[in-house]
Amino acid sequence: MDQKKRQQDNIQPDLIYNSTLVSKFINQLMKKGKKTIVRKILYGAFDIIKEKTKKEPLEVFELAIENVSPLLEVKSKRVGGATYQVPTPVNSKRKISLAIRWLIDASKTKKGKPMKVKLADELIDASKNTGGAVRKKENTHRMAEANRAFAHFSW
Repeated sequence: MDQKKRQQDNIQPDLIYNSTLVSKFINQLMKKGKKTIVRKILYGAFDIIKEKTKKEPLEVFELAIENVSPLLEVKSKRVGGATYQVPTPVNSKRKISLAIRWLIDASKTKKGKPMKVKLADELIDASKNTGGAVRKKENTHRMAEANRAFAHFSW
């Protein structure tokens, strides 16, 4: 376990943008070890972003990750016979991994377009604080706010 955790921390930056964040995104998007296919999808999405927004795609990508990253989440805690949804702050590594997961899930739920187009659209939407992934973050925050009364059960 300890060795696996160390390997996760030592993610090599990607070749084109020299960013570990892009590498993490590629690794999350990858299925069955098809990294070259995933790279084509992501870099294709970056080309579409550059074409549509006339901005640097890495900036749009980082802004999207930042906008989707949650500050609070709810965790279940059993007290006595009842289970409470306790709002807890999210640490920085989990923020990034949740943001990446939500962006990928929101892209996958769109229908009728190639994945690179869906991913580009979702990243552009997230950079503008709209879209499915941002909606997921807002729902998570709303849930934490609604259960604020149980914050005293915090770990």
